[in-house]
Amino acid sequence: MAWDCNQFTAAAGAGSKRQTGAVASWGSYSFVYGPVMALLAVALLMLLLRWTFRRGSSLVERAPRQGPASDYGLLVAVAEPTTFAEAELIRARLVGQGVRATLAPTTDGPRVLVFSEEAAVARALLRKP
Repeated sequence: MAWDCNQFTAAAGAGSKRQTGAVASWGSYSFVYGPVMALLAVALLMLLLRWTFRRGSSLVERAPRQGPASDYGLLVAVAEPTTFAEAELIRARLVGQGVRATLAPTTDGPRVLVFSEEAAVARALLRKP
């Protein structure tokens, strides 16, 4: 059996009146508020993203700077190799022995750094051939 939309309308309320809410007149500018708010939100996001990702004065990304080995806080220099390749070999050797080590480019050249409580162990391992 095929149903007709008019049958549902008639069954829903044969004697009921249909009412609609207030409809904005053509003199009202309420239809403009939605797109204007969307454009303002996009403009605000653009400004925030430009501030976040601009070069130089951004708080999020800073250009890396080199400093002396003493600028690394709790880390102590245990080796002062002449090249980064040699420094990486020393760092890998220490890590292989269970010592937490890192390689840092300082103003004096590459340095292999470890935590101060592991410095004696790292120096002893580096003295072994």
